[in-house]
Amino acid sequence: MLDLFIEAGKLKKLPRMGWLLRGVANPESVAEHTFRVAFITLFLGEELRRRGAEINVEKALKIAILHDLAEARITDLPLEAQNYVDKKKAERKAMVDILGAERVGYFTLFQEYEEEKSPEGKLVKFADKLEMILQAWEYEKSGAKGLEEFWEALDYLKKSEFYTYFKELVDGLEKLR
Repeated sequence: MLDLFIEAGKLKKLPRMGWLLRGVANPESVAEHTFRVAFITLFLGEELRRRGAEINVEKALKIAILHDLAEARITDLPLEAQNYVDKKKAERKAMVDILGAERVGYFTLFQEYEEEKSPEGKLVKFADKLEMILQAWEYEKSGAKGLEEFWEALDYLKKSEFYTYFKELVDGLEKLR
């Protein structure tokens, strides 16, 4: 188990490549991104439950914590590199290698995120996109330029089944532009 904790710790030093390649000085690490995705997931999940939706917040939090773990092995592949590499295959292999056969249930949670197979997986994907837009806004506010492509995630949020629950939040993001 110690090896697993050490492996996950690599995410603290791994910068998010999309920001780095767009010239953002000192971009967030994958671990910082993962923390805020989990934080957003917690509060959105609780709000969904409060409004009567069937959502397992604990499961969603597990998915949020695991969703980028594979990057400890394959790094945060930029979109340009993904044209040459089968990222899904690489992430799956990395997750299996990191987690080991005895933790297959955690791999299943990762698949729920990747394939948006469960309400919890879909919620984490929603939180992931929301976090990315917030980060783009923060970088732009501090002077970064050329981050328009990250705002395209607004389209995903608006098409999500969660949009009706969080319309005001998503529309608020759009107003930040």
